[in-house]
Amino acid sequence: MEEVRIAAAQYPIELLPSYEAWEAKISRWVAEAAGQGAQLLLFPEYAAMELAGCDSAAAFDLRRSLELVMALGDRVDDLHRRLAVGHGLVIVGGSGPALDDRGLIVNRARLFCPDGSMGWQDKIVMTRFEREIWGISGGAQISVLDTPFGSVGISICYDAEFPLIARAQAEVGARVILVPSATDSVQGYWRVRIGGQAHAMENQCYVVQAPTVGSAPWLTSLDENYGAAAVYGPPDGITPDNGVFAIGQAHERQWLFASVDLSQVETWRRNGSVLPF
Repeated sequence: MEEVRIAAAQYPIELLPSYEAWEAKISRWVAEAAGQGAQLLLFPEYAAMELAGCDSAAAFDLRRSLELVMALGDRVDDLHRRLAVGHGLVIVGGSGPALDDRGLIVNRARLFCPDGSMGWQDKIVMTRFEREIWGISGGAQISVLDTPFGSVGISICYDAEFPLIARAQAEVGARVILVPSATDSVQGYWRVRIGGQAHAMENQCYVVQAPTVGSAPWLTSLDENYGAAAVYGPPDGITPDNGVFAIGQAHERQWLFASVDLSQVETWRRNGSVLPF
């Protein structure tokens, strides 16, 4: 049995006065999850954009908000690295803008391990808002990331609606697909959730979703946020009949915890009721 305790954040976007206040908030959240025995923490898509609210001018200017958050990127990475090492766990920080090797702005999720190492996955498929209004480009590579408990894949929000991304990650060893999300409507949440549950079934693996929640009218990029954190699996064997291992109360601030047996992935793929993998 390879048990890992996962914590998925239903993360509230709040109006914070400074970078230092944001850093204190993230530190409290990580300490809270670590205190509950979590080994893998997942923050949502674009949670890093909360930093733009610290500057009232940037908060309402989409381009300036990207520039502000990117300028803080090294400090944000250093914080997450220190927290991962200090608490001895894996953290996927809230995704945010970054410049890739092509000089394009992408939406990047970074994973930090207890040994101080870091990896990342860029969002592959842009929503219309990202592409047409915000000027964010799709990433160029689908990857899997190494952790102390094996390979994981990251499918950022809209990417979860496209099955070949998670499939590519599962085919090279990912037993968990992490889905950080930020959706502004109930329909948007359900599109990502349905995609996530489908990937758990298609690839006979675990899928973890972590959303932003709450209203933030001061922040153009994240003014409305609706969702529920969850851990899914294929409806087979040890899994609940609906495939939902755990799910949060929508729209509420919370960590959602679930302990999963990663060795079960091999059992599903080798001896499952159906064999789609």
